[in-house]
Amino acid sequence: MSLKERVYSVLIVSAAERFNRAISPLLSESKYSPVCIVSDTGAAKRAIAERDFDFAIVNSPLPDGGGRRLAVDLCLSTSTVVLLFAGAEIYEEVCDEVAPHGVFTLQKPTSRSTFATALEWMGSARERLRRTDKKAISIEEKMEEIRLVNRAKWLLINELKIDEPAAHRYIEKQAMDRGVRKRQVAEEIVRAYRQATP
Repeated sequence: MSLKERVYSVLIVSAAERFNRAISPLLSESKYSPVCIVSDTGAAKRAIAERDFDFAIVNSPLPDGGGRRLAVDLCLSTSTVVLLFAGAEIYEEVCDEVAPHGVFTLQKPTSRSTFATALEWMGSARERLRRTDKKAISIEEKMEEIRLVNRAKWLLINELKIDEPAAHRYIEKQAMDRGVRKRQVAEEIVRAYRQATP
């Protein structure tokens, strides 16, 4: 699926009605849906607890804090790509503080074209995070398979009184002969010995 076909969920955290009215038309429903607008950090945390968002757009300052901490927390604890708007007078300071954590920063006021470019960058960053998440899941699955195969090997060692290389060869040969993954053979061994145990 190309970036142009992706639909991204968006959380806007802003207490400024003027900002919200200006930004909403730039988030077309065909590309950004749902768009959830909240006015403070507490409401943002509740929204994030209820669902995942691809993007978070934080317009600082917020009534219950500057927004910087929220932006950093979202980047560190979720796969959400965060864009923080900061006033011109503090922009460089804010950028220096949040950029090392992966937060994108734009200076207020900004143009429509700059915001559109930022959304494209955010889309690219989200796709990269999506691939990283998939790799992490794949690694977790592989580690789970290794643990399961090791458990099956130890059951074979204890029950059949064979050594570790022999147990390993047994599982590999069964998998190869039957054309299945070692995980399936290991699951069957674990089930068989679990049922045999009184």
